[in-house]
Amino acid sequence: MNQEKQKIVLAFSGGLDTSVAAHWLRDQRGYEVHCLTIDLGNLGDLDGIRSRGEEAGAASVEIIDAKDTFIRYFIWPALQAGVVYEGRYPLATALGRPLIAKMLVDKAREIGATAVAHGCTGKGNDQVRLDVGVQTLAPDLNIVGTTREHSVSRDEALTYAAKYGITVRQTAASPYSTDENLWGRSVEAGVLEDPWLEPPEDVFEWTKPLNETPSTAREINIRFEKGVPVALDGEEFSPTEIVQQLSDQGGQHGIGRIDMVENRLVGIKSREIYEAPAALILLEAHQALEDLTLTKAQSRFKNTASQEYADLVYNGLWFSAHHRDLAAYVVSTQRHVTGDVKVRLWHGSVTVMGRRADRSLYSPELATYNKEGDLFDQSQAGGFIRLHGLPAQVQAQRQSLTGSDGDLLRLAAPENE
Repeated sequence: MNQEKQKIVLAFSGGLDTSVAAHWLRDQRGYEVHCLTIDLGNLGDLDGIRSRGEEAGAASVEIIDAKDTFIRYFIWPALQAGVVYEGRYPLATALGRPLIAKMLVDKAREIGATAVAHGCTGKGNDQVRLDVGVQTLAPDLNIVGTTREHSVSRDEALTYAAKYGITVRQTAASPYSTDENLWGRSVEAGVLEDPWLEPPEDVFEWTKPLNETPSTAREINIRFEKGVPVALDGEEFSPTEIVQQLSDQGGQHGIGRIDMVENRLVGIKSREIYEAPAALILLEAHQALEDLTLTKAQSRFKNTASQEYADLVYNGLWFSAHHRDLAAYVVSTQRHVTGDVKVRLWHGSVTVMGRRADRSLYSPELATYNKEGDLFDQSQAGGFIRLHGLPAQVQAQRQSLTGSDGDLLRLAAPENE
């Protein structure tokens, strides 16, 4: 009597690595393979994905539309938090991984699988994000990292696919590794591994080069409610429609290209190319609205929290108590981040042209330099300055910090001068 095969759920993109993984898990590891594709936007060729899974011998191939869930529960919280990794990367791929991990676990529970699998390399961040997510949500499930365990190079994977008749999009002539969702597109490998070389134009798919962008600018009014965009130019749209429209319009104006060398979680530096038009537009607009609605203390502390939040997402700790605590703080900061921001898209740049908030902290009566309507009592400034500078004055007098001009200048001079 044949023993029933154990079931495994494979996170399946339909690309080179996971197509090879599906076949390898069945033939080399003896699993009954169930491919699960999570559509987070811009996936394209869904029929091709299904056919590649079937070519690889999967017992089933399921494609789930999770775009709305992705935006509402991952992109919008990240936008409210203002998360950008190392000052540039809006974390598109990183934000998608915890949702994929959760849906892998859900599928495994549904079919009684004992393991889940992915095709992430042993050099990347995604293996950490998926593994930690699954381990946190379902510690009883085994995790198979097919690429890192099988130690397959991209050239070897192409050879393997050709040998077993698996059709893949990636070729030796176009060796880029890509990942796409509604929030952004990432590209690596191939000639991009040399950080000195300019990225060839065929790397970019969402954004036009500057010499092909329109000669006239595009202005858009974005309406936010509690830090979440709800309308464009006065018309309400679904979250998916808002992101897609801004992505398309921003890309037409060359907005969203990011070329950076980032520090991966596993300890190596990697040259990455990103396209994220909607993310860059919305992050810029959201920050402009926060400038009107948060106090100086709130803004400064939130900047610190945003960096912590970005590291947390990048490092795969979405399902952690630390994230829950940070998220609660971020939601609190967004209570009054409601209003409109007018942005101009032109020649690769996003410029805020105007902003207004329902409960703005900006007071024209206090800020104006006109005499008429000025409510700021300038006569009080002298007393404020004396109190503000009093600690420095007392310390200078009591601890002999005063001296010749030369002594004071040398305080900031290099020691080896």
